[in-house]
Amino acid sequence: MSAHRTADLGFARLDLDRVQRTGTPEVVYAAGKTPEQTVACLAALRDGGSALAWATRVDDATAAAVLERWPDALVDPEARCVFVGELPQPVGQVLVLTAGTSDGAVAAEVAATLAAGGVGCRRVDDVGVAGVHRVLSVAPDFAAADVVVVVAGMDGALPSVVAGLTDRLVVAVPTSVGYGAAFEGLAALLTMLTACAPGVLVVNIDNGFGAGVAAARIARSAQR
Repeated sequence: MSAHRTADLGFARLDLDRVQRTGTPEVVYAAGKTPEQTVACLAALRDGGSALAWATRVDDATAAAVLERWPDALVDPEARCVFVGELPQPVGQVLVLTAGTSDGAVAAEVAATLAAGGVGCRRVDDVGVAGVHRVLSVAPDFAAADVVVVVAGMDGALPSVVAGLTDRLVVAVPTSVGYGAAFEGLAALLTMLTACAPGVLVVNIDNGFGAGVAAARIARSAQR
């Protein structure tokens, strides 16, 4: 493989050419890293030629450290993401639905990932199955989207309902929202994996980043 440059920081070995191979650059997962380590990773990615370097799961201390280094960095507190560099112009359209307002942080991570991936996003919150008329009211909008991302905790039933209403691929994101027997998202994950309606792609619990990457790749492919 010709694209194999790395930046060795001692505590991390950054893949500088991932975007050439996969269309998605290496993204810094800030959880478990110190603010200084996250800043060093972002700097190495920028020095390695990345037009945009970004980190997910960023806490307040790390966001402050990033802004101290790059005052013009973009911080998305709800998504817990930071971006250093210019966001690309969006193409395509992904519709992001949440079952409830409490799923908002994960949906925000989906939206932030789409923005960084150069894909347009429309987000509609609180259309869960407890009031199924709410999702039916946005069903006419499904056709305008390249992909529909559905973020849901509790019983995780919404993706199957949506998949029964559209020919678009549904990317389902289980969240850890819910009471005891929701088992911190496991119940929603299992519901989505066993969805009756076909055409549902399921990512891990609370993995808004993974859902955003998957949806962005599909949306960009639809524009070719």
